[in-house]
Amino acid sequence: MTAKTNGMSPEDAINPERALLPAVQKVNEMRVRKGFWPKMRRTAARIPFAQQAVAAWYAAQDPKTPLAAKGLLLGALAYFVMPVDAIPDVFVGIGFTDDAAVIAAVLATLGAHLKPRHHDQAAQALKRLREDEE
Repeated sequence: MTAKTNGMSPEDAINPERALLPAVQKVNEMRVRKGFWPKMRRTAARIPFAQQAVAAWYAAQDPKTPLAAKGLLLGALAYFVMPVDAIPDVFVGIGFTDDAAVIAAVLATLGAHLKPRHHDQAAQALKRLREDEE
């Protein structure tokens, strides 16, 4: 059984056939804009893929990133921020494995669109987050 939020399931967010539709891309973009940084602040210290997720966020915001790549990046990030997904994040130790798999799969496909500047921005943002925690 698939949980749905706002009429869209987590699988819809990352389905390449749907993630590139303008309406789905708009929902994913709004979901990511609203939920990415709050979730990253709560989880960055606990997830080993934080750097990759933040670099993906910066690539998705970059006007030079192609629209199709943005759509898939936003789909993966929307999956990460959704409160309900295949393995709920509340399960300690395994809750983020599905999120990590989605991010890894998208980056394996679209890694060429993540430029050194995106990785640098991600490193700086995570450094600021860690400093804010201290």
